[in-house]
Amino acid sequence: MSIEKELSIINPYKNTLITIGVFDGVHIGHQSLLSFLNRKAKENGYLSVAITFKKHPETIVSSVKQLPWLTDLATRLSLIKNAGIDHVIALPFDKEISRMDAQRFTGLLQKYLKMSGLVIGPDFVMGSHRQGDADMLRQLGAENGFSVDVVNPFFYNGEMISSSSIRRILAQGDVKKAGYFLGRPFQFSGSVIKGDRRGTLLGFPTANLVPKSEFAVPGNGIYMTTTIIDGKLLPSVTNIGIKPTFKGQERLIETHILDYNGDLYGKTISIDFIDRIRDEKRFNTIDELKEQIALDIEVTRAQLSKKLAHEETVEWRN
Repeated sequence: MSIEKELSIINPYKNTLITIGVFDGVHIGHQSLLSFLNRKAKENGYLSVAITFKKHPETIVSSVKQLPWLTDLATRLSLIKNAGIDHVIALPFDKEISRMDAQRFTGLLQKYLKMSGLVIGPDFVMGSHRQGDADMLRQLGAENGFSVDVVNPFFYNGEMISSSSIRRILAQGDVKKAGYFLGRPFQFSGSVIKGDRRGTLLGFPTANLVPKSEFAVPGNGIYMTTTIIDGKLLPSVTNIGIKPTFKGQERLIETHILDYNGDLYGKTISIDFIDRIRDEKRFNTIDELKEQIALDIEVTRAQLSKKLAHEETVEWRN
């Protein structure tokens, strides 16, 4: 489907204020921009519109073959929509869009989406050869009758928040900091596969997931997590790595869910990463490994019991 057909589907009933971006992870910097968009749209009687892309533009316009996503498309669209945005559009970024200049693209937004203004981040560019920066868009806006607002970047302890910085932080295993940047715990979802049952034999059964190259995964280590099963939040300890004590080769995500005995094979579960407990390491004996796992569980139980009790209370009150 052509870009014009994609845009014509929306057919808004009044003028719009639009933002454009990948919004991978929908982190607190994105949330700040979306909040500004929503507030200004309401003040002016416009509809708010967010345009995102099904494929990362960098994989089309540069030599980058793949960037690991922080969220899948459905989650990304849901997070943007839940920020109060009236219309969320996911376009299939392709050669047609990459070759379109900024004047042509903004003209289509005015024609099909009744665009009265653009809201962008400070490093935003659009159009072929990346010529459509903030200065050029302001000039186009003055010529064609739409406003351009540039929202300042969002900083945490002096560090600018971006999707790329979150990917880097996750690779380092600092899931707590990644959670601050995202405004919520980093989450990984997948279907539980059959494992070698080694965890069960050790007395600590695990739900096993295979990392996917298209999605970001924290660096190897042991993590304090919560696991969502059928909508219920349960405390868990998650190992990411290759099981060096058993000379493993395949990288897996193994989650031991505290006080849970159900059969999870084939089920889709979601794991929220709260904090890092320790590095993955090789133990000299099985008994040493079991003792350490018991300590990891003890730490997790103590830290998460208050957190989960509070969240259940908030949910009940709501």
